Amino acid sequence: MTEALVVLTNCPDAACADALATLLVERRLAACVNVLAPCRSVYRWQDRIESASEVPLLIKTTPVRYAELEAAIRANHPYELPEIVAVPVMRGLPGYLDWVAAETAPPADDGATQTVT
Repeated sequence: MTEALVVLTNCPDAACADALATLLVERRLAACVNVLAPCRSVYRWQDRIESASEVPLLIKTTPVRYAELEAAIRANHPYELPEIVAVPVMRGLPGYLDWVAAETAPPADDGATQTVT
């Protein structure tokens, strides 16, 4: 079975969530990103209890693309320390998992690019 991950993160608003979701899919770092309804998050940050409205993202990718995906989230996320949590997919519809793998496959190095010296 094809390996897959569901990566969780939260954005401060819908515009940020939509932009990040689009970027990840455009770069083929994610096959699909679900932008969920806003939620209320309660957390401790710098010794204070905080509460904020956030927009959760469910990102479907593969272990091969995870490092690049994490780097892209960190580079394009407004939070100082964004939540980035990867959960392995233990089971899933084989066709769907194959689709995730196909949509996130790294570009093939087919030798078409040659250096002329």
